[in-house]
Amino acid sequence: MGGLLVALALSVKDAEICENRRQGLDFTTTTPTRENYWRSIILFGRNVASYKFALAKSLIDLKSPDNDLITLDQLSEPFSRHLCEHIASSDKQATSSKSQFLDSCREFIAGSISEHQLHSITMQKGFNNVIDAFHVVGKGDIPVRFFIDERKESGGIRVTDDFYELFNLKESDSLADETEARWRLVETAWELNISRNLISVSANESGEDLYAFNGYRRIDITSSRDALNGYQKGTCFYCSTYVDTLQGSKFLADVDHFVPHRLKEHIPHSNLDGVWNLVLACRMCNRGADGKFDQIPIKKHLENLHRRNEYLIKSHHPLKETLIRQTGRNERDRGLFLQKVYDEAHKLMPVLWDCK
Repeated sequence: MGGLLVALALSVKDAEICENRRQGLDFTTTTPTRENYWRSIILFGRNVASYKFALAKSLIDLKSPDNDLITLDQLSEPFSRHLCEHIASSDKQATSSKSQFLDSCREFIAGSISEHQLHSITMQKGFNNVIDAFHVVGKGDIPVRFFIDERKESGGIRVTDDFYELFNLKESDSLADETEARWRLVETAWELNISRNLISVSANESGEDLYAFNGYRRIDITSSRDALNGYQKGTCFYCSTYVDTLQGSKFLADVDHFVPHRLKEHIPHSNLDGVWNLVLACRMCNRGADGKFDQIPIKKHLENLHRRNEYLIKSHHPLKETLIRQTGRNERDRGLFLQKVYDEAHKLMPVLWDCK
């Protein structure tokens, strides 16, 4: 009987996939562009200090087709200059309370050390971690490299064809402006002592200036466990292991945003806090050693999300009308909605995740 039930479940799933394809709902994974990869570094790259922004701006300053090797001596001037400019207007440039290198920048601003001394210190201490971490987005390196670390072999970094081709585009000026804008946002978050992902950024009426305020708070979604569990029936959305919805249980499920909550400000009008985007996940899948965290799941999970939402709608679940309002009046529109949001999210976070 168990084998028959499995076979029936598989045949139903196959039939649903065929129906999706017939309606034009064959979900795909887009190929991110060089601009997407660069933006993912600036928006979501790992950083506990603002060094990544300074390095990005320094690379843009030094872009030149004449020599692809940039020595640390060449890099130290724009790198320290950009940091000093920002420290002068916003002293908080790291999450840690102490940094010898940033203290040296402050000493230069105060006139206590010379520019030559600052450059020497920058070469010794300024690049210890940022060069290694530059291409890390989420929990892995992006597949495109904008430079190769040759500090041991050649005393610097060697920029790649991908870098040259990116910054030979007309849009390269906007990438420089975006880097500066994101830097300002992050240092504002540090200065306000709140998560940079909880700052809401708005434009003034003219649209010329941006401002941030700290009144935004993430919505509490823990009460949605019971409603979501009606479909998942006590299993993790990603790996199908047992999860519980009872408070205090060691198997208590996490409520996960399928498309990460941190993308909310970058994908407007998608309502990432909506029920359509919430799933129950075990702790290992959501935040374990190889967990999803703020990554985008691979395509098969997107197909499962579409199937989950359609199940809730067609079974006249209490959330039916909510899901329809959030995603579309018919199945094809709902599938196209998911694909559009998934494409936008993947461009912002190019590294995809799957459970192990």
